Amino acid sequence: MKQYETLHLVKTEDLNHHGTLFAARAASWLIEAGFATAACEHGSTDEVVMRNLQNMSFFKPIKPGTMVKFSGRVVYAGTTSLMVAVTATNNLTGEPAIEGFITFVTIDEATAQKKTHSVVLDETGDEEELKLREKALQMLAKK
Repeated sequence: MKQYETLHLVKTEDLNHHGTLFAARAASWLIEAGFATAACEHGSTDEVVMRNLQNMSFFKPIKPGTMVKFSGRVVYAGTTSLMVAVTATNNLTGEPAIEGFITFVTIDEATAQKKTHSVVLDETGDEEELKLREKALQMLAKK
């Protein structure tokens, strides 16, 4: 699937009491990148809502001044749901920093009921994408 990217500069107001990126701010940026990915693949922002955030993990502390690149791609497409894997890396060094999976559902605005989307996973030979798809399936199997 196509990958979508956003960049954020970690500033003083983004820090926790340890002087590193506050987890809630990171979650907000992760969700934003996931939403952009899901909405772009679906073709509408109006019908996409977040259902849950799963397995958000930090690999290392993120210091102020770091340019963090959030990359999202759809790794699972159900009938009414989409799971997006978002990875965050230090944009200057390429070091991995955060990973998380976000499930979105599509809804009919008039009825507020779940709505079928038309997103279909493409065939891929990309090893990283295949690993993310496998992780998504494992999380869904645990439900």
